[in-house]
Amino acid sequence: MELSLSTYDSGDHTVLEVGGEVDVYTAPRLREKLVELVEQGARHVVVDLSRVEFLDSTGLGVLVGALKRLRGVNGTFGLVCSHERLLKIFRITALDRVFQLYDTVAAATGAGTEPPPA
Repeated sequence: MELSLSTYDSGDHTVLEVGGEVDVYTAPRLREKLVELVEQGARHVVVDLSRVEFLDSTGLGVLVGALKRLRGVNGTFGLVCSHERLLKIFRITALDRVFQLYDTVAAATGAGTEPPPA
């Protein structure tokens, strides 16, 4: 399955919609896009994983790298992930304690709501 990537702005957040499979073959494209966004000045990035069918350890590594890159420039990084199959991966790896996980893009971009407690 192909990887699809598209971005749009929501307030001061840049939302990256990801679709398909994020694996050893497609993760480099995701990494390149995230690096590009930060280099172009994005400081509040939300990655929407709603349409992701599969995520492996390589993909997780790319997401961790993006989190570190954004923290290095005083930015924020959130993930929209509501599918149980993906949430399970984050729980098993304890990355649910590292990432800010949201059910919707609106929640992740703070559209009238407070962020969840850490």
